[in-house]
Amino acid sequence: MKQGQHPDYRKVVFMDTNSGFKFLTGSTLHSKETIEWEDGNTYPLFKIEVSSDTHPFYTGRQKFADKGGRAERFNRKYNMNQ
Repeated sequence: MKQGQHPDYRKVVFMDTNSGFKFLTGSTLHSKETIEWEDGNTYPLFKIEVSSDTHPFYTGRQKFADKGGRAERFNRKYNMNQ
């Protein structure tokens, strides 16, 4: 593998600004902010607005609107119950 061609891959901490949920993962992103993690080491910190802790799909708070098909909408619109 050629040297200097690939970005620096290191451990970083992502923090959900809505809930305060933090997780440690690997990334090539750079940040000026740092945070001390549970293991005593200091890692770069990235603040994000949505994570698996607050996203509606993962929390089960997602709402699905069932519109139905064209025939069902037509029947409802013109009150044609069968």
